[in-house]
Amino acid sequence: MSKVLTVGEVLVEIVATTRGDGFREAQPLIGPFPSGAPAIFIDQVGKLGTPCAILSRVGDDDFGRVNLDRLVADGVDVSGIEIAPGESTGSAFVRYREDGSRAFVYNITHAACGRINTTPGGDALIETCDHMHLMGTALSAPGLARRAGEAIERIKARGGTLSFDPNLRPEMLGAPGLREALERVLGQTDLFLPSGEEIFLFTKAQDEAGAVAELLARGIGEIVIKRGSGGASHFSAEGRTDVDSIPVEEIDPTGAGDSFGGAFVSFWLAGAPPATALAYANAAGARAVTRLGPMEGTSNRAELDAMLASHVEG
Repeated sequence: MSKVLTVGEVLVEIVATTRGDGFREAQPLIGPFPSGAPAIFIDQVGKLGTPCAILSRVGDDDFGRVNLDRLVADGVDVSGIEIAPGESTGSAFVRYREDGSRAFVYNITHAACGRINTTPGGDALIETCDHMHLMGTALSAPGLARRAGEAIERIKARGGTLSFDPNLRPEMLGAPGLREALERVLGQTDLFLPSGEEIFLFTKAQDEAGAVAELLARGIGEIVIKRGSGGASHFSAEGRTDVDSIPVEEIDPTGAGDSFGGAFVSFWLAGAPPATALAYANAAGARAVTRLGPMEGTSNRAELDAMLASHVEG
């Protein structure tokens, strides 16, 4: 069975309990919740029993331990997470607006995870993995981007595979060199997992069919477009597969796309057909939004089976 590696930020999320635009006045807060897009992704992979690991860095503080404890409990190899004495674990403060969109305040670049180092232990861990999953957020901090690039190069050189989820907030796109880094990664990608209009970040075409054709012609083997409540679609040279979403009551959408990706990659690596992988990924994304907290809704196989069964019965 393939072992999945991701590289990127591990942080906590702290959520305002009121709705409004940002943090320019005092707000009641809840948290900390374990978070970070790569951490949510790999936690979902671990919960499904797929061997997996993450390279990152946290402070020697409670926020770091909250994450380490959760990841270990869910089956993730955390030997590649360096604990940095005297430094702080990354954080994200989030407040929901009335329309359901979110305002974030991040501390990632200057937190412990933003200064990840090349270590013998990390290098040894990379050698045990044959699939790499990259989130675009990892490219927004120089240290993470460098380490991710090293991991991709080594895994691909051994015949391994790469999945890539852009997962980019608009406020991140202006980071120096980010677009160039995204293009380099895309050129090595086997499985591309954009959300909605993210697919147009990399194409001249501005219609979905044209964008998909353009990306497949560039050598990307498979594309999965996540549309949230609009379902998801898989594209390859063999054709297109569509799966409807599962209607649920949304409580917190943060982490849903990461949970979707973790489930899809797990089933994809196990050889599941696209329709099966999409169905389980949709269930993972749907269940994720029913829990408050970005990692609180990751699911094991039994939970996903139950959600799919209840959807069919409904």
